[in-house]
Amino acid sequence: MEGHTERAHTVPTRRPKRDRQVEAPPLPLPDLLKHLRHAAKMTQQQMAEQLCAMTGTWTLTRFEIGRWEQGRVRPTSWLPALAEVLNVDLNVLEKAPDRADKKTRSKQAAPDPYTGLSNEAEQVGEVLRRTFLQSGIAVAVMPAMSTHQDRRVIQALNVVGSAHIGRVLDGLGELIDHYAQTICSLPPAEVYDELLTVRSYTSGIMDQVRHAPARTDLVLATGRLSHLLAVAACDMGEHAAARVWCSDAERRSREAGHPELEAWSTLTKAMIAWYQGQPRHSATLSARGQELVQCGTVVYAKLASQEMRAAAMAGDVDGMTRARRQASTAVAALPADAPTTGALSIALSEDPPYTATSLLFAGRYREAVTVTNRVIEIVYQPEARQRGEHPSGYARSLLILALAQAALGRLDESVAAGHAALSGSRPAWPTMVLAGKLDKVLAQRFADAHQVAEYHACYLGAITTSAAHQLQLSHAVEDRE
Repeated sequence: MEGHTERAHTVPTRRPKRDRQVEAPPLPLPDLLKHLRHAAKMTQQQMAEQLCAMTGTWTLTRFEIGRWEQGRVRPTSWLPALAEVLNVDLNVLEKAPDRADKKTRSKQAAPDPYTGLSNEAEQVGEVLRRTFLQSGIAVAVMPAMSTHQDRRVIQALNVVGSAHIGRVLDGLGELIDHYAQTICSLPPAEVYDELLTVRSYTSGIMDQVRHAPARTDLVLATGRLSHLLAVAACDMGEHAAARVWCSDAERRSREAGHPELEAWSTLTKAMIAWYQGQPRHSATLSARGQELVQCGTVVYAKLASQEMRAAAMAGDVDGMTRARRQASTAVAALPADAPTTGALSIALSEDPPYTATSLLFAGRYREAVTVTNRVIEIVYQPEARQRGEHPSGYARSLLILALAQAALGRLDESVAAGHAALSGSRPAWPTMVLAGKLDKVLAQRFADAHQVAEYHACYLGAITTSAAHQLQLSHAVEDRE
């Protein structure tokens, strides 16, 4: 991916305008894009290459085109460029509805056409684009986005600043802090697309900022964005993309002399390995990450805790005990103002993070129930849930509780916790991995119980929602047989 960076700042040659635009049939946007691509006799790869050449954004791949055509993500910021490449009226693409849910398609009329920016995060992205355009910076690398005037955009524009590169860096810092704080509560696919747009901006201005400290600050901002993209990709189950972004974040971390960023990316890779059932690899990554930073940082404590639960999954009781002591020491060394929300945070309870999960895999089920209940009471208090601070973390804690209760033979308690977890507002790939594991455990231990059938139906419903369709769940859905 880095091999394309030097090309990204050059201004591409636009195609000559064709005299007559293609007539588009009245289809949902995913089907319409596929129809128009076939009409243009383009493969997904060719379409991605044309969009990259037009915008100078070299991170777009054929896989992203596939996600658009499957209806998993609406390519809002790319519609103007798509209209140009597909030779179709932009209004047709903007007004094309999303594909209706399969269950309701036959009962509902076509949904209202999409009318503009869908959320505040995308509006902030539009603000940053317009600011860079005003500054004359990296025009070629910015995916075209529809304009949308309103009070919030003007307010955000004042925050981003003017043409001075220092103001641009300040604006990037504001956005990175915003995403780091909200990424764990927003739908991961939406956050990913917004982050991808902002990350493309930083690639475009990189070669225009050649002198320290501004370049060092920009390199670090670019790496932080790559790490957040890795987090979002992990929550979507897009592991190949997550690893690519982790690699980029690690390289930027070394270039900027900021080892803590590399440690966070290593933690993301360790967590992916753990959820994929590779505990020894996860433990190795966790130990390697701890070598990068000092005890007393949040990421060190998280890495020590991750090593603990990886050792527990691998059946290494001694390793789990040793890592638990190290994690406890690391948590005790944290400053009083250690962040407890967002992507760079730690959930503080009486025990290190992941203690309940470790006890579960060690077969200490009663202790796992006690610790999980304590975490839910301390970390996921009702007011925090109402603010939407920890939707996925809360769901995963409930599923750990459900698995421990099932192991103790407490069917009703287990199923109740499972239902509560699946009622959450933010489905994510790690959550669905645990939900699928619970589905399998319940079927094995309580095969004929009607509660098990009810949970299974709830689980199937959760993985077929429109939000879950944006996740790669092929590895999360286990065979119950």
